[in-house]
Amino acid sequence: MSDALDRIVAGNRVYAQRTSEHDPNTFVEMGRGQAPEILWIGCADSRVPETTICHCKPGDIFVHRNIANCVHADDLNVAAVVEYAVAHLKVKKVVICGHTKCGGANASLADADLGVTLNTWLHPVRELRRKHKAELEQLADDDARATRVAELNVQQGIEVVKQHPTVRQAVRDRGLTVHGLIYDIPAGQLRLLDDTRATGGSGLWTPANH
Repeated sequence: MSDALDRIVAGNRVYAQRTSEHDPNTFVEMGRGQAPEILWIGCADSRVPETTICHCKPGDIFVHRNIANCVHADDLNVAAVVEYAVAHLKVKKVVICGHTKCGGANASLADADLGVTLNTWLHPVRELRRKHKAELEQLADDDARATRVAELNVQQGIEVVKQHPTVRQAVRDRGLTVHGLIYDIPAGQLRLLDDTRATGGSGLWTPANH
């Protein structure tokens, strides 16, 4: 079996060759710039590659991914991505996508020590679990509870994104919209969340993120 790095380098050669054979101008056009219509904030999970699961091409989706697709009000990383995508690329839609079988959501069902960094990162998701304890206890099993936590986390992320000054201006000036999705890994299908209202309060973007 080949080394993992060797495989991806070889795979890139196949991709480049096949793409050029199909359309010799593809890479020339991409070299001229990008104009994606969607900003996708998703989970770093290797099973949820947004371009693949949405049957899109490179250049179609501007992407930020992290553990459990969290959007924290004091996170300069996601704030920079949002500002660049909305203010400079002029995306038309912002999508926050969670998924079933999410390790971060599952880990947030309890308070096991995952190490300082992950404990801090998942703290807001664990707070959602505590806030919705009664609802979650009514669900059949941990799989269902983790999926519900993933939904709640997406809804909370939407409310945080909506408070970003650049997003607020784009919503007002040009009709930018923000949406929540859940990707069902065993089914291979995306589901639009019907209710994208706040489930537990909005996080105002801090001055450090302006």
